[in-house]
Amino acid sequence: MHDELNQFTRNEVWSLIPKISDMNIIGTKWVFKNKMDELGVIIRNKARVVAKGYNQEEGIDYDETYAPVARLEAIKLLLTFACMSGFKLFQMYVKCVFFSKWLYQ
Repeated sequence: MHDELNQFTRNEVWSLIPKISDMNIIGTKWVFKNKMDELGVIIRNKARVVAKGYNQEEGIDYDETYAPVARLEAIKLLLTFACMSGFKLFQMYVKCVFFSKWLYQ
């Protein structure tokens, strides 16, 4: 939990503001998950804080949603192009990603 909260502070993705009387407050909850290896042994405990999206109203609390998902066809195309061109591909684990709206404008 501390790692997740520290990511918010380090990436400067939120700030505490005073509550306005007509403001809709969106709650959060913690989601816990055990990561296991192929033998079923717990190797890591993960904690994520998520917004209770069912309390949100489109157009008031948010304008649009975005979930970055790679399509299987795109991955096959990347692998084919890399093999044909002799490129080296590396795998990378990203622990925490925050997308800012200004990146897409």
